[in-house]
Amino acid sequence: MSHGMKRDLHRMFGMEGRHTIRRHRRRHGDEEWAAERMHRGGRRRVLDSEDLRLVLLSLIAEQPRHGYDLIRAVEAMTGGSYAPSPGVVYPALSVLQDMGQIEEAGSEAGRKAFAITEEGRTEIARSDDRLQALTSRLGALASMQERTDAAPVRRAMDNLRTALRQRLMAGEPDPELPHRIAEILDEATRRIERLNARS
Repeated sequence: MSHGMKRDLHRMFGMEGRHTIRRHRRRHGDEEWAAERMHRGGRRRVLDSEDLRLVLLSLIAEQPRHGYDLIRAVEAMTGGSYAPSPGVVYPALSVLQDMGQIEEAGSEAGRKAFAITEEGRTEIARSDDRLQALTSRLGALASMQERTDAAPVRRAMDNLRTALRQRLMAGEPDPELPHRIAEILDEATRRIERLNARS
């Protein structure tokens, strides 16, 4: 397979590397940022460490929560398109505890819960504008997820990815194959656009 074909496959399947999130946020609004995240895979990193700590702190301010509950709460904020992993949530909670912004508040079913402290509430008040921007950004992900959440389409896209991988990466090189596949995909695109035009 040629270098160009490999590069195109990497782009198609999201393997070309991670764009700098902050740079994209500066250049685009929340909706375009959300579309970019959805296109590149909603399960990838959405919040940097400082943003995540602030979001977790705001959720703990609503009520005492444990790590698993926080993961589910963030996932709910994004309409199910993103859930932070335990590998980033629990270290963030440790930092918040070290900073005196949260404290242990008993346990639930063997899970350690945390409550906000006065220092934590002060931090939320001080970072109100930033927190609102983060909430808007996560809400944009939820909105994008709602508009694009079509199970049959996801199933068809998964099948397409599998078929493309198998057909392009297997067998003897065929210089005409990418062109024939492109014709099929172009025709599918035109048919989808016509559906849009009638809606």
